[in-house]
Amino acid sequence: MKSLQGALYNWLTIYVVARARPDDAAAQETAAFFKEILKRDFHVTNIKVKKEAKYIVEYKKDGEEESACFPAELIEAMLKQIEEAPEKYDNYPL
Repeated sequence: MKSLQGALYNWLTIYVVARARPDDAAAQETAAFFKEILKRDFHVTNIKVKKEAKYIVEYKKDGEEESACFPAELIEAMLKQIEEAPEKYDNYPL
């Protein structure tokens, strides 16, 4: 990942899927993988997510509090695809 914004977007997208599918090992592992990228490559910690009209991600980067916003439609697009065609997305149990 080259940008923090891109890494946050990727993590948040799979995080939303993982929360909706808590027994899906692939979703859980992928969310953990992207969270590790945020920590290792971008020094991001203390991540908190709020959903209002959009998603707000609050976090610390190098000790400083920061935040990023993402449109809900974009973040939820993958989950929507899974829900609309579940036969295309196997659920790999934990």
